[in-house]
Amino acid sequence: MPQTTTYEIVLRGRPSARLLRPLLDDFTFDHGGDGVTRLVGEIGDRSHLHGVLAHLTSVNVDVISIAPTHDDPDTHGAQT
Repeated sequence: MPQTTTYEIVLRGRPSARLLRPLLDDFTFDHGGDGVTRLVGEIGDRSHLHGVLAHLTSVNVDVISIAPTHDDPDTHGAQT
């Protein structure tokens, strides 16, 4: 089974749930107070990542950044 990588994709603004609906099974999203939306989810391979980006660009969402996260399982979900 291929190893997945957790990615954070940062979008400008607050895209509606209707635009993000195709991604909701694979990603969680948070509309931050700083005017961006963060999607966090597992990406299986490059074709999966390109498919996600193709969807976002097809609905004219402005992608600010895409980066793998480096979650430490011992601190995942911990709040400071």
